[in-house]
Amino acid sequence: MKFKDMPYQRVDLDKVKADFASLEGDFDKAGSGEEQFAVHQRYYRITDEAATQATIAEIRHDIDMTDEFYEKEQQHYDKIGPVLQNLRVSYGKKVYNSKFRPYLEEKIGPVAFKNMELSAKSVDEKILDLMAEENALQNEYNKLLATAKIPWEGQTLNLSLMTPYLHSPERRVRERAWKLYSAFFAENKEQMDDIYDRLVRNRTKQGQAMGYENYLPLGYARMYRNCYTRSDIADFRAQVKRDVVPFAERLHDRRRQRLGLDKLRYIDEGVYFTQGNPKPCGTPEEILKNGRRMYNELSSETAEFMNFMCDNELFDVIGRKTKKTGGYMTYLPDYKAPFIFANFNGTEGDVNVITHECGHAFQGYLAAQDPIREHADITMETAETHSMSMEFFTEPWMELFFRERAQDYRDMHFEDSVMFIPYGTMVDEFQDIVYSDPGLSPKARDEAWRDLEKQYKPHLDYTGNELYGQGAFWQRQHHIYDCPLYYIDYCIAQTNALQYKAWMDKDYREAWNSYLKLCRLSASDFFNGLMKQVGLNNPFEDGCLKYVVSQLGKTMHMD
Repeated sequence: MKFKDMPYQRVDLDKVKADFASLEGDFDKAGSGEEQFAVHQRYYRITDEAATQATIAEIRHDIDMTDEFYEKEQQHYDKIGPVLQNLRVSYGKKVYNSKFRPYLEEKIGPVAFKNMELSAKSVDEKILDLMAEENALQNEYNKLLATAKIPWEGQTLNLSLMTPYLHSPERRVRERAWKLYSAFFAENKEQMDDIYDRLVRNRTKQGQAMGYENYLPLGYARMYRNCYTRSDIADFRAQVKRDVVPFAERLHDRRRQRLGLDKLRYIDEGVYFTQGNPKPCGTPEEILKNGRRMYNELSSETAEFMNFMCDNELFDVIGRKTKKTGGYMTYLPDYKAPFIFANFNGTEGDVNVITHECGHAFQGYLAAQDPIREHADITMETAETHSMSMEFFTEPWMELFFRERAQDYRDMHFEDSVMFIPYGTMVDEFQDIVYSDPGLSPKARDEAWRDLEKQYKPHLDYTGNELYGQGAFWQRQHHIYDCPLYYIDYCIAQTNALQYKAWMDKDYREAWNSYLKLCRLSASDFFNGLMKQVGLNNPFEDGCLKYVVSQLGKTMHMD
């Protein structure tokens, strides 16, 4: 069914509560593992139905954040979402403690049971009001960003639509664009600091109410970090500082020389060529059409997936003034349909939507064929491995989008992929600092960010921008507000994607078969086990990043 034709009906919380009460009663009365699993299949239907309606409302709200009907619907789900989550956790405790657990664990898998344990540690009736307040605060931040009105050459643009000018080949244009862009954040800094203060306090209260010292253990449980720890991530960050930062800085210097600059400034971030970054050719409709051709040629599996997406109009990618910023892939369980939301803005980012978000969607499409719903509950570092690796697997088709500048795009994408790891790791360390010391003042938070920038991105020069020079750049990173502790997953995944890049340079088909296996394995194994099964080095093992950098150095003739 086409997305526009999908009927919407608000989820009735009282009905869902009654359904769960019946479900739990029948689960308790079941006399065997087989009977309990039959009840569990009803749980799939109930939760799928609710998730589908909530997701339809979320997408339609994000498509137009001024739509009053769907704004009210989103507020409804912000309010009842924690209650629904608590119902799932309550039911999950029964499954976890079932006397027929060996049978159920054989059917559903050990990963699912570990995730049930983490779910029980991440939500409770006593914090539902705090969780609803957290949702409302996140929405307040997103609405503030979505309503940005930046005057530009007789037009009024939002933050997303300013991106082409932030990366203009003309340095004077970039400087003017950054000045206006950062002025919006300067004007709203006090409000953003206030929202984040309240978010940190709220999340800390949630953590303490659940018996933790601060938010971090609760945040890790909510991220389903089921086979690695905070100390593993700290070790990964140390690897990044030791092995990736020096390599990334060499790439930045190479970029500086290519741009003919004496020194890089912040306005030069994300700019790779004097003639400008390669831009996709054609309209958004043509980009989608070429994406369809690409996936039809890549493999039979990707062909089936992309035809399904296009035939059912499961994309909303046109940038509009009242649309939520950013992009994502989400899933509509009742229709076994991924959905891709994005803001095309005429930059290379438009093609990244067709590669990155389609990587998520392709894996979601494959996972929909698995009758065990828990196998779709992939952790985020695995999910981002699917998407970031797809960016590299699709590179042979870049001529479709960039024509004579396809190789420029490939070079830029490679460099950007390496340079991202220090930035993304910095975002994680910043959040670790903030939640370890939730009493930090806004000024102290900014100082912590600026200190981290000097460690992870030492080339940065904010001359002429007081706001960013004092450490406020982090406020434009919506994940810090919206998705606490998420960002490191991108860095772990980028490490895997770069491993696939080195692998496909040697044997594309062998690397693709490994990737396809990873997508199909879904969440049937823990992350550490998945790495072994598909032949990738585990990013948490010391020496992994050093090895990846050495392989990339050979590719770039920088060894």
